[in-house]
Amino acid sequence: MTPFDTTAPDVAGVRSGTGTGAAVELRGNIFEMTQAAENAVLRPVEPGAFAHDLRAALAARIARLSADEALAERHLAGAGETAAIADPSTSDGGSALPLGFVDKVANDTRDITAEDIAALRSGGMSDADIVRLCELIAFMAYQIRVVAGLRLMEADA
Repeated sequence: MTPFDTTAPDVAGVRSGTGTGAAVELRGNIFEMTQAAENAVLRPVEPGAFAHDLRAALAARIARLSADEALAERHLAGAGETAAIADPSTSDGGSALPLGFVDKVANDTRDITAEDIAALRSGGMSDADIVRLCELIAFMAYQIRVVAGLRLMEADA
């Protein structure tokens, strides 16, 4: 695998032989570790309440909330029958799926309160699943920023 085979440079449109491509090659280990993190949050060994297809749909939703359709489409490929959840106008993911919480964490992280977590718990979500969900959202925040940064670098090249 080369760094160009990983999600961030691929979605950002970075190719070998460009100035940005040279930077990606120089820091290839970072992109490989980022891909490993993506694999860990989207396809973990222990998915808990969030199956792999649901995680992909949530990742696509978070990318769309950040207006990154290319990244959303990349993740949507793994969403299967849960793909409708990737549409930010979808507000009902079922009682076990806290789309409002996902959207709030993705857009207004600093506004999350203890009451938000208590609501997840009272809805039957385990602490481990709350952590799993927050890991996915946090990773997507990181990935969105890396892709955006690569696009800016490529535009300036």
